Amino acid sequence: MTDSPIDLLAHAAFITADVDRSTAIRFVHRAELEQPRGNIAAARVVATAHGVYELSLDGKPVTDSVLNPGWTSYEWRLQVQEFDVTGLLASGEGPVEVSALLGNGWFRGDLGFAGANANYGQEIALAAVLEVTFADGVVQRVGTSADWSAAASEITANSLYNGQAIDARRRGADAPAPVRVTDIDRATLVQQVGPLIGRHEVLRPVEIWASPSGRTLVDFGQNLVGWLRFTVRGEAGAEIVVRHAEVLEHGELGVRPLRGAAATDTFVLSGGEDAFEPTLTFHGFRYAEVTGWPGELTADDVEAVVVHSRMRRTSSFECSEPLVNQLVRNSVWGQKGNFLDVPTDCPQRDERLGWTGDIAAYAASASFQFDTSDFLHKWLLDVAEEARHNSIQAVPFVVPDVLKHAHFDESQEPFPFGATAIWGDAAVWVPQALWNAYGDEARLAAHYPGMVLHLESVERALSPNGLWDTGFQFGDWLDPDAPPENAAAAKADPHVVATACVYRSARFAAETAGILGKTDDAARWTALAARLRAAFNAHYVSDGGRVESDCATVYALAICLGLLDDADRAAAGERLAELVAEGDYRVTTGFAGTPFVTWALSETGHVEHAYRLLLEKECPSWLYPVTMGATTIWERWDSMLPDGTINPGEMTSFNHYALGAVADWIYQVVGGIRPAEPGYRRIRIQPVPGPGITWAKTSYEAEAGRVSTAWAIDENGFTLDVEIPAGVPAEIMLPDGSRHEVVGGAHRFTA
Repeated sequence: MTDSPIDLLAHAAFITADVDRSTAIRFVHRAELEQPRGNIAAARVVATAHGVYELSLDGKPVTDSVLNPGWTSYEWRLQVQEFDVTGLLASGEGPVEVSALLGNGWFRGDLGFAGANANYGQEIALAAVLEVTFADGVVQRVGTSADWSAAASEITANSLYNGQAIDARRRGADAPAPVRVTDIDRATLVQQVGPLIGRHEVLRPVEIWASPSGRTLVDFGQNLVGWLRFTVRGEAGAEIVVRHAEVLEHGELGVRPLRGAAATDTFVLSGGEDAFEPTLTFHGFRYAEVTGWPGELTADDVEAVVVHSRMRRTSSFECSEPLVNQLVRNSVWGQKGNFLDVPTDCPQRDERLGWTGDIAAYAASASFQFDTSDFLHKWLLDVAEEARHNSIQAVPFVVPDVLKHAHFDESQEPFPFGATAIWGDAAVWVPQALWNAYGDEARLAAHYPGMVLHLESVERALSPNGLWDTGFQFGDWLDPDAPPENAAAAKADPHVVATACVYRSARFAAETAGILGKTDDAARWTALAARLRAAFNAHYVSDGGRVESDCATVYALAICLGLLDDADRAAAGERLAELVAEGDYRVTTGFAGTPFVTWALSETGHVEHAYRLLLEKECPSWLYPVTMGATTIWERWDSMLPDGTINPGEMTSFNHYALGAVADWIYQVVGGIRPAEPGYRRIRIQPVPGPGITWAKTSYEAEAGRVSTAWAIDENGFTLDVEIPAGVPAEIMLPDGSRHEVVGGAHRFTA
């Protein structure tokens, strides 16, 4: 019987070496095989680390994945990877040379923001086993131990925020260091759940030029996450320095949004031909500033390697409006850049944390664009662990919660911690998005304990009046009318937002409990939802459907989350449409309202307002960044001002997916593809055309197969072509109100 990866790792010690913490450690071990390589039937490697590692056999990588083992809540969950290396050992003869590179990664990463430096420990360590099975059934295992050799490698600096330094002169001349065995709690070891991180696209420069100050700048045409890769020959000891940024300002690299992240790679030449690829860091950038290049830098000399977690692309979208097409592309690229093992807020500055509020807003869009089932499942397991182990058993603002290890400087106060709407609701809303997309009951059951922890933390925070009007709230974060220095100063009352959001969570928890056969829990959460709804209407809704704060966000939430009776819902829809028109169809919502505002308009009969809101180009709007050349979603509606200068706020990113949550509405309403049952076991095709778009084509790769729609409006009316996976029932709802039932196949409808 084959041992599990975790059982096999029992044959390995966790090893480390005392070298400067900036320097990556290289371990090497030569193992004599008990039989000739020709007798090998199978071989595998299992490994994990505190830090990030790269393993090779006979100088060949055991995997093309990078930054293993990724980032989890290391206190309770450290993933173990397994790789089939039979092919690597099949050729050659003699001893096997096992080598490993160990860097800081997230474990010893000095993570945080603006002085909040944190890591999980001061010591990184590696455990790995090579298991060889010969044709006669004999098994040989080679595990990390004190017998291995270690040295300070040619990587003299490695930091996720600050970058990597490689001195090619030190290759093959590592400085030896004694190996030590260290203790790590093996109860934290878990098998790999999420997808590995890999290299994906490779982009060449679209332009290289000299800045006003004479610096060499390179534009890759796309804001991406990864690093530069190149081969170069130059004088021994010469340095090439690469700085990275997402935008330019005044013709120079715009590095102010990076805050404390240096985002700089340094390469020292050996005098021969040197290949460089800084795989122990990553950067969010479109532009690079290159100094020290020997000779003239050309587009053939460098390439940008795009890095993110391996996810299957599941969607396509195209319509008659090119700016909307670019908006959707920006959403896709934003997801790629921020789905690097953890759903992060941004990939470039001194932060890159798994902010729960961002993915709560964006999970539905993300799960249409890519298969996120394993990626978000892995992250949700960490959400539950973090909530279970903190002092008040509440979902933290970031997961993994490295900030609990932070050492804030004297000028900074730690965040007030407690149960928080939207951010905490991620424990419910993300599983809801996964349930709708994939319909996996076992996964739903795995996520239910996290839902319970969140709702119980909120129950303890509710006032006697039934409202969630206590404690700190982010509210409608990044309302465009908030001042740059205070992103929480929104028009919407944060307690109106909080009470509405937890109502949604209680309703889905009740639904989940019913699906899982937890009758008592279903009744408990149903009752909580009823109390919240009654309190919301009693305190926040006046005659005629007016909602406290009287702004787009509160109406969007009240309508979409089901808090209003029919008459008040219709009136609220009218009021929302009035507000949108009064605002000249510019966006007035932040994190709380943006995922819902177009839905609230189209679901209450104001489709024209929804389309005009989507298609507006003046700031703030979804298309304003597109008109400014954006290739990802911005953190702020005006991260770059119309004059080309960067928003003066201290917190400004050009790759934040949260405000791109409108993509979900684009796919389901403009494109018309909706799940009528969880996992698209039954499909609803319901495109809702509106002014400004005359045709749209959309597809989604459901588990059962490909779903596609293509509609167009011309002088002859409306035409819809649909493709449904074989055997899958679908209801087709046309703009004229007619309904049709089909099962699988290709169909055409007119109206």
